[in-house]
This record gives sequence, structure tokens and C-alpha cells, in this order.
Amino acid sequence: MAQNEKLELTQEWDKVFPKSEKVDHKKVTFTNNFGITLAADMYIPKDASLAANGKFPAIAVSGPFGAVKEQSSGLYAQTMAEKGYLTIAFDPSFTGESSGMPRRVASPDINTEDFMAAVDFLGAQENVDAERIGIIGICGWGGIALNAAAADTRIKATVASTMYDMTRVGGNGYFDSGDNEEARYEGRKALAAQRVKDRAAGSYLRAGGVVDPLPDDAPYFVKDYYAYYKTPRGYHKRSGNSNDGWNATGTQAYANARFLRYTNEIRSAVLVMHGDKAHSFYFGKDAYKYMVEGNPAAGIKANPNPSNKELLVIPGASHVDLYDNMEKIPFAKLDEFFKTNLK
Repeated sequence: MAQNEKLELTQEWDKVFPKSEKVDHKKVTFTNNFGITLAADMYIPKDASLAANGKFPAIAVSGPFGAVKEQSSGLYAQTMAEKGYLTIAFDPSFTGESSGMPRRVASPDINTEDFMAAVDFLGAQENVDAERIGIIGICGWGGIALNAAAADTRIKATVASTMYDMTRVGGNGYFDSGDNEEARYEGRKALAAQRVKDRAAGSYLRAGGVVDPLPDDAPYFVKDYYAYYKTPRGYHKRSGNSNDGWNATGTQAYANARFLRYTNEIRSAVLVMHGDKAHSFYFGKDAYKYMVEGNPAAGIKANPNPSNKELLVIPGASHVDLYDNMEKIPFAKLDEFFKTNLK
């Protein structure tokens, strides 16, 4: 296996949330099977009595798509560590403090591997029970988490929070408004033309992060994104969403792929968690329904293990509420879910 690349990691606390006195924190790195070195924050409970026989259950966290570990994923990881789990929040390949060139690109395969590499890393820790590892994916990383759970049987419990299916929105547009051959063809033509321009320029055009300044007539979910990524509440200098975004061609592979095909075969526990006011709610509802019921009309069977699958609808919660709203994120429920299924 490739040796970890030497990364320049920020050692001072630069998260958008306060540091907990209940956990120890340190920076760690690990390498995925594509040879990319990932940077992560590790959170370890200070109360050693929470470890059974000296070993903690563990959780890997990532997301939202285009964010960094100093934002929402770190908040989830630190909070779950306070409850007795050894956790990591990692920057995906090509983003944040992780390696990978060019910067700000994404891949369905590589990003799924990022989660599985995080499980590799956690399972090798002396103070982790390798049989008790779960994952949490937030926003676009919720769909990636489901894809990883379908592929990796070591993942014993999965939470998809306020999820996007990035392959669906990439290929169909928001609310499936572009789910037709002509719309996809025009999108492919535009991306192909941009690739030619990028090669001629010798650099990659960035698509831009969250719109700034915010138009008065922006949809409510765009205003929600702005309130998180563009204000002191959630802004971070390494976050693509807070700044100039992905490369314009950086998520091209997502538009030509489809996640979730085998989620109806996931035998481990899954909690899909979504607010009923979220513009993205249809992703969570549809992903849960397919995971449990399959698609009999297409010959895809129902899940043989539906009893450990749950859709948790959070009344009044928007998409971004589940990034950092401690009154809306049901951490007690997450603790109950992982305690039940990581044993």
C-alpha cells in the first residue's frame, strides 16, 4: 500500500464550531486505494470508561458535498465522540487539506473509496473495535455513504443526513427537471466545450461556490446555503462552497453515473434522516423507499433485511438545519441508532 503523502496540516483550532472539553483532538492522515492521502480530524472520548475492553466503536463522517471537515462533518464527529465513539471527519480527495490533483474535482468511484479507506484506517486503530464501525454522510455525502454501505460489509451502521443523490441531480437536474435525453445532451456539449477551453487556458475554470451577493429573488434553499457558507456561522477559507466552488467540469462524472443501484441489498442498519422543509427531501424519501422496496416493476427485489432500515423525518427542518442546528439535529437518536447497531 502506498505510503502517506506528507501534507501541510493546520494544527491550530480553525473549526466553525467550538472545541469540546470532553474529547481529545488530533490531525491524522490515511491513504485510499487510488493513492490519494486524506486528511482528517480525529476525536477521541476523554472518558476511557466508554471503551469496552479498551476499544471504542468508531464512526467516519464526511460532507456536505463541497464542504470541509472544519464545518458540518467536524461538528457531527465531535458531538458523537462526546457520546463515546472514536470518530474522524475527513476531507474528501482533491479538497480541503487532502491531496489529489487537480483540485476541486469529484468522482463517484473515488469518493466511495474515500469512505471505505476511512473504514480501513479506523479498523487498524488499537483503540477501535473493528467490528463496530459506522459512517455518517451529510448532504451529497449521504448518497455516497449509502453507496459505500452497499459495497463494504464492514460498515455495520450508516446514517444519511439531509442527503443528496449527486448522480441523480447531476444527470437529471434539480427536481428531475432535466430528466430527458435532450437536456442531458446539451449539458454534455457544454462540459465538452469547457474542457477544450480549460486545456487551451492551461487552468480550470471554477464554477463558483454559493452565489454572492445573494439576489433578492433567490430560492429559499439558496438563502439557506448563503446563511451557512457565506457568513461567520459556517464560512471556512478552504471550503469550496464558501469560496469559488468546484471546477466547472469537476463533477462531470457524477452526471453519467447512478448511485443506489444495490442499496436494496444492504443488510446492515441504515438511518435516512431528513427535514420535511428541505428542498432535498425527495432524495431521502426516494432513497429510503428504493432501499426497502426495490423496484418490482424493473425486476429489482425488495430488501431482505428491511427491519433495520429507518426514515426519520424531522418536522420543520430545512436542508441546512441538519448541518449545524443543534436543536434540530437529533444526536440522541443517532446515539441510540449506533449503540443498537454497533454491538
